[in-house]
Amino acid sequence: MASIESVTGPLDPADLGTVLIHEHLRFRDNATADEFPHLYDEDALYAAGLEAANGAKGVGVKTIVEPTAMFGGRDVRFMERIARETGVQVVPCTGIYTYDYLPINWVTRSEDEMADAFVHDIEQGIQGTDIKAAFLKCAADEPGVTENVEKVHRACARASLRTGKPIMAHSHPGSRTGPEQMKIFSEEGVAPEQVQIAHTGDTDNLGYIDEVLDTGAYIGLDRYGIEMYLPTDKRNATVLALLERGHVERMHLSMDSCASIDWFNDATEEALMEQGAVREWHTRLLHEEILPTLKEGGMTEDQERTMLVDNTRAWLTPAS
Repeated sequence: MASIESVTGPLDPADLGTVLIHEHLRFRDNATADEFPHLYDEDALYAAGLEAANGAKGVGVKTIVEPTAMFGGRDVRFMERIARETGVQVVPCTGIYTYDYLPINWVTRSEDEMADAFVHDIEQGIQGTDIKAAFLKCAADEPGVTENVEKVHRACARASLRTGKPIMAHSHPGSRTGPEQMKIFSEEGVAPEQVQIAHTGDTDNLGYIDEVLDTGAYIGLDRYGIEMYLPTDKRNATVLALLERGHVERMHLSMDSCASIDWFNDATEEALMEQGAVREWHTRLLHEEILPTLKEGGMTEDQERTMLVDNTRAWLTPAS
């Protein structure tokens, strides 16, 4: 079985351990951080990243899959510092996280040229380091699969075919993007088991989720704590219903937590918390609260292990 790239070097898949499949150690706009660095307290952001990684480690997590790509402020040196200080294995990606916008240099270049950039991150290294990407990341959200979004998806697909690396695709169930995203990957020739449709758990519409599962993709039930998209009780009911239907080998659990995020100012962030839009959104939530509740609802130890260990190993090391 092939090794899995991490920010501190290749991992033996047998050493992956318990995984959080979708967490961000820092999330911020690349351009704003580059142009207005005075807006950021780097020491505080690093401390927040350490707290998130140590929090995960404290509940038994060995590996964090970190899907921060372009437009999320990806910084593999930052990730590496945290991984080395905490001992948590951090698995990085390549790709572009956009709901539509692309800078002119990517608008004027082809899908294949974009794929070349992704392949470089996978085969040569990211941001001038020898740290290599383990998977590809793209996104479709409320605007749907726009022309630019489709371009990034096709570039990810072509890079995946060239390197054998899997794809994580941010999705928006309210816009029914999952099946559309899978259609693009299928047209490009990507095997469905190499794709994970993230945020599928933002809906409790089992008919829609079945549509995504019917494509053969993995699904991310990975936004625990973000109550404004779907409350925890409905997320739990959905997970238990899917387990009952026999889908355990296609399910991933996580929070999509951000140790820090620059989308909102402090006042807005505080208001969101007070209104209950986000609740207990941290790397300990799954193990401290969610898993015990799911076990009370009938989830078995074997099912837990499948979702938190085996599925990640299978997705990150697809059969060649």
